[in-house]
Amino acid sequence: MQLHVLPPEVVSRIAAGEVVERPASIVKELVENALDAGARTIDIECRGGGAELICVADNGAGIPAAHVETAFLRHATSKIESLDDLVHVKTLGFRGEALPSIAAVADVEVSTRTAEEESGSYLYLHGGQVAQHERRARARGTTIAVRRLFRHFPARLKFLKSENTENGHSAQVVSQYALAFPSVAFSLMLEDRLALRTPGNGDLRDVVTQLYGAEMARAMVRVEHSADTFVITGLAAPASLSRAGRSGQGTFVNQRWIRSPLLNKAIDDAYHGLLQEGRNGIAVINIQMPPDRVDVNVHPSKAQVKFADEQAVYRTVRDAVRQALEQTRVATELHHLPYSGEGTQAAWSIGEPEAHASSPLVISPPTEGGVSLPPLRVLGEVLTTYIVAEGPDGLYLIDQHAAHERVVYETLTARGTEEAADAQGLLEPVPVELSPAEDAVLGTVRDEMARLGFSLEHFGDRTYLLRAVPAEVPGAHAASMLHDLLHELSGVGRTDVFERLAITVACHSAVRAGKRLTPEEMRQLIRQLERCAQPRTCPHGRPTVVRFDPGQLERLFGRRT
Repeated sequence: MQLHVLPPEVVSRIAAGEVVERPASIVKELVENALDAGARTIDIECRGGGAELICVADNGAGIPAAHVETAFLRHATSKIESLDDLVHVKTLGFRGEALPSIAAVADVEVSTRTAEEESGSYLYLHGGQVAQHERRARARGTTIAVRRLFRHFPARLKFLKSENTENGHSAQVVSQYALAFPSVAFSLMLEDRLALRTPGNGDLRDVVTQLYGAEMARAMVRVEHSADTFVITGLAAPASLSRAGRSGQGTFVNQRWIRSPLLNKAIDDAYHGLLQEGRNGIAVINIQMPPDRVDVNVHPSKAQVKFADEQAVYRTVRDAVRQALEQTRVATELHHLPYSGEGTQAAWSIGEPEAHASSPLVISPPTEGGVSLPPLRVLGEVLTTYIVAEGPDGLYLIDQHAAHERVVYETLTARGTEEAADAQGLLEPVPVELSPAEDAVLGTVRDEMARLGFSLEHFGDRTYLLRAVPAEVPGAHAASMLHDLLHELSGVGRTDVFERLAITVACHSAVRAGKRLTPEEMRQLIRQLERCAQPRTCPHGRPTVVRFDPGQLERLFGRRT
């Protein structure tokens, strides 16, 4: 096998593949360049999911006319000059790879002017080469339009998702940088529709209002904490406004948006004891630290970093969020958690509970299917979580949440083939304000949600009126469930949407561990589980039943060796 040096055009396309994964990658790079240029206003527009057009306009410093073409040469940058600069990076960009990588996979137009110049510069690149360069009048700042992304690379183009999905990723990027830079006014247009506008007044709470709604913004508490060389600032929501998943957690280092399992764990651990399993706190956290304490030169996307002292960072963030929650007595709100049980219950029950101890369990109609469980006789309940039953082949413990989840899931999937969904209308429509990313996901999955029984009416911008939900969904938790559903469906392929919807709705609709059931409710649940096609596992794959055969019981009691 002979070695050879790759041609420059092949090298450029390989490098572009590391930087430009999808349209959102371009949005991120161009927004970071605008922020590094000191822009106070940044306007972003996407069409065709970003494949047809991505345009980012700012009022920053601009690019000098003599350097416009140089900006598209690989590793040309104004942000570092030496190895020492690389250790003390203070800008979001620094590698000099973004613009040439974008120009290698799309047509690019640049219009820019500095404050010192009387006229601006216009540059058009096709196939990575300059096709037109001239002087034009314009205000100070830079506008970059990226057109026909991957048009000449069909292998890359076919891997892009739907317009709504790609727009959702771009909206996520803009949303995160709007949180990181509340003093910058952002606007985002998706398919000629205004998806986001922030005031740029420096108040993080106002940005949260635009992204998550006024209720969330009012409820969040301020995080302010200093330790060693770290300064932690941001906002954290009370446990009553938690989410399923970490879509509500924004983590930043020196205002750089990063994806960090370490910081996510620190936030989760700060909420420990306040949230039930499967729920995550909502927080926007920025860590200000000396640049030499964090390595941002880990990956071309610059979305991952390495800390010099990970444990110190973890402890500082955890303590900062925990102190904010404790000072505002968020712990007292634990009993308001969504989807929670009835509070403290007896660990063992066999008789009829008191009338006030439990509300009736809504049991879904059984689905038809083969019976793979024997007839079971309910004996009682242990730890207000597991139903104890006797079968012809031993003793059974049934996880009431997992079992009910399986029953609801099979009911929903059977309903998917019917023309009319079994929905319950809400007494009063519930207004729900979505984030730009959630709004983009909804545009993709709205038909499948309607098949399950959701009825949503557009009520202006990113606000919707939730008028009906599937019959199994507790109406009081409908808005919270909608946010969770859209988070779960982010990035899900079209063929998997309905199944993922059914799984998530079943999980949130099923009776919770800690909810005390009456003997009749337990018997109904067991009868329905017996009729399920797959009664021994929940839709997530966890077991619904555990059996102890007579031999095991005899060995446990020393009757058999």
